[in-house]
Amino acid sequence: MIFPLLQHTLERGGRALVATPRRDVVLELAPRLSKAFPDVTLATLYGGSTERWKDAQLTLATTHQLMRFYQGFDLVIIDELDAFPYHNDPMLAHAAAASCKPDGNFIYLSATPPARLQKEVAQGKLTHARVPVRFHRYPLPVPQLIKMPTVAECIKKRNLPATLKNSIQTSLQRDAQVFVFVTRIAQIEAFVDLMRRIFPQIHIEGTSSQDMDRASKVMAFRERDIRLLVTTTILERGVTIPRSDVFILDADNGLFDEASLVQMAGRAGRSMDDPAGRVVFASSRRTRSQVKAVAQIKKMNTIARRNGYLHPQPQP
Repeated sequence: MIFPLLQHTLERGGRALVATPRRDVVLELAPRLSKAFPDVTLATLYGGSTERWKDAQLTLATTHQLMRFYQGFDLVIIDELDAFPYHNDPMLAHAAAASCKPDGNFIYLSATPPARLQKEVAQGKLTHARVPVRFHRYPLPVPQLIKMPTVAECIKKRNLPATLKNSIQTSLQRDAQVFVFVTRIAQIEAFVDLMRRIFPQIHIEGTSSQDMDRASKVMAFRERDIRLLVTTTILERGVTIPRSDVFILDADNGLFDEASLVQMAGRAGRSMDDPAGRVVFASSRRTRSQVKAVAQIKKMNTIARRNGYLHPQPQP
């Protein structure tokens, strides 16, 4: 979606910046931008990067790195603006604004923009474009809600409910890569052990913000060496794994608000060869956040269908 914007700026000799709050997303985007713009010099900046003094036409950086630039770019794109640590940090927002030239273009990107910006859009104060469909023109996967005990109870009983077990098995049988999101880092190791006992035929790992091997595990997951990955919201956004299904456990937990649920659900159905994907919200009770997240996804599909953005449905 952003490639034409970058190309327009770069072809005219301008400098462009793509910034995102998390290092994981920077590492995810770097090879994709390098492949899309092979003849353009690219600098990738994050804490510990070896390219911090590289002069480049296209810069990809974490938002903290923007404090190093002043009016240096003709185009600034802030991706995932609602994510920690950019969200609610005035210092980073000021640094981002200052990095753009006075006559440059400044663009925010988000699947779940904060309420303040949504209000400005509704009041006509902020120019915007709403994109309700992915590049492959298939509907967004709508989450299925299933009932299950808490993850803590599953670990204690050393078992999964049949509904969840069967649903994960369905994903494995269709050869999907399986994300399993949980709320607590402390639960990951025990839950990985449980999953390995129930699904011994596949390679299962867990990761979190405290995992020094997170990047290599995500790479192994992308390359299908790992088939099921238990993780926290550290991977809720910016990670594209072909042919993914998503299971969100304890989906009624307060840590998973509407925006977080939408972002995690967004890991499914991203690839052209598997645009449908499967998303499951599993919890002991249905919450307002779950209902609103499902409604938001359905609304985007309705808008896309109404405007003719989706591929025509085959007639029966």
